[in-house]
Amino acid sequence: MARFSEKVIVITGAASGIGEGAARRFAQEGATLVLGDKDADGLARLATDLGGTVETLEMDVSRAEDCKALVARATERFGRIDVLVNDAGVDHLGKVDEGGDEAFTKVIETDLYGVVHMTRAAIAALRAAKGCIVNISSVSGIGGDWNHSFYCAAKGAVTNFTRALAMDEAKNGVRVNAVNPSLTYTALTAGMKEQPDLIAKFEERIPMGRGAEPADISGAIAFLASEDAHYITGVNLPVDGGLSASNGQPPLS
Repeated sequence: MARFSEKVIVITGAASGIGEGAARRFAQEGATLVLGDKDADGLARLATDLGGTVETLEMDVSRAEDCKALVARATERFGRIDVLVNDAGVDHLGKVDEGGDEAFTKVIETDLYGVVHMTRAAIAALRAAKGCIVNISSVSGIGGDWNHSFYCAAKGAVTNFTRALAMDEAKNGVRVNAVNPSLTYTALTAGMKEQPDLIAKFEERIPMGRGAEPADISGAIAFLASEDAHYITGVNLPVDGGLSASNGQPPLS
């Protein structure tokens, strides 16, 4: 399958986790890739591993000028952008009075402002190509989590930004959707795997009985970016093993 053989895909947070999984999936389907991340070494390793046509740029989505530079790399090198995947993100665990203003600012500037910066930088090219955006939100952008208020605030904003932007851009030919994963095993959640009791609690709540791997999420990203989803916009798609189907009550015997 080569649904993206003539498409230019820009992905942030591409050096690891869901972003890396998306890059691998799009590469398998023939895409030309422009990948951004703060981890230059990780980007270089991934580009070598993927082969094909891959451009990389060390960048930080919290800086608007870096986002403009990533878009410029794509348009100057390939003349177009067909798909933007906004994946870069950070996390913070703690109550609202733990971590201080710096921790809150880091989460908001990366997880929310990064999406806005990249979108503003790329929107003209996406309009020209009649392209699409896939934001990586979270189930934490649909419902709340304990000890996770900063992250939930940022992802909740991304969720509703996705809806509003989709409305604004529909008549410009640009589709805007998001995937909302639950627990996904990446570098960001690596410490959780060392807490078997915690993982067991997650698995008990997820009807499919396990956390996701990046490949589980990348298929949904590719679908929303493809022509198969040509009449889908403004959707926040839970990719969560059935977690959001529950009303939160425990299993009844």
